[in-house]
Amino acid sequence: MQISRWILSAAAAAMLALGVGSVDAAEKIKIGTEGAYPPFNTITPDGKVEGFDIDIANALCAQMKIECEIVTQDWDGIIPALQAKKFDAIIASMSITEERKKQVAFTHKYYTTPLALVALKDADIASTEPASLAGKTVGAQASTTQANYAQDVYAKAGAEAKLYPTQEEAVTDLLNGRLDAVISDKFVLVDWMKKASDGCCKLVGDVKGTETEAGIAVRLE
Repeated sequence: MQISRWILSAAAAAMLALGVGSVDAAEKIKIGTEGAYPPFNTITPDGKVEGFDIDIANALCAQMKIECEIVTQDWDGIIPALQAKKFDAIIASMSITEERKKQVAFTHKYYTTPLALVALKDADIASTEPASLAGKTVGAQASTTQANYAQDVYAKAGAEAKLYPTQEEAVTDLLNGRLDAVISDKFVLVDWMKKASDGCCKLVGDVKGTETEAGIAVRLE
């Protein structure tokens, strides 16, 4: 995934318009991210935060000619932490939703992706349609668009929706056979299947009508 100059210019302009980046040269901007959502943001064994979100943050700060510090924050608390001024912006693959717009302001999207479903290879799950998940246990990261879909669509069709604090915990339970399937961002699931799935699973497909846009979030004030 490449970072276009247009995306950076639009994001920088939006952040400046919203008051982020109007600091003295001696000051820093703090960028909040989760650090548990590879390949977008993850913490390496030596404690370094890296991923596409971090590349976006670093490139954006370079374009704005300011120093930035990356701050990790649990996903459930990331918006409250922004509101409490623990950091100045969130770059964490946050989907732009109407509900979140009541709490934060978003820049222009920097990528678009559908939700997708992965399942155990021997699971009798032929499609991403709700009926195919009846009687199955579907995992998702809590407080996300995929969690909403698991609860609002799959659970109502007869599935059990099981939510986790992090994406990594959800796919670990899938790998260990404690779930039948996991719903998440397609890029995240494809990356996991290539690097860490140990051949356990199959990509069932994209979930129809779930394309979402990720944007940078800043305080409404």
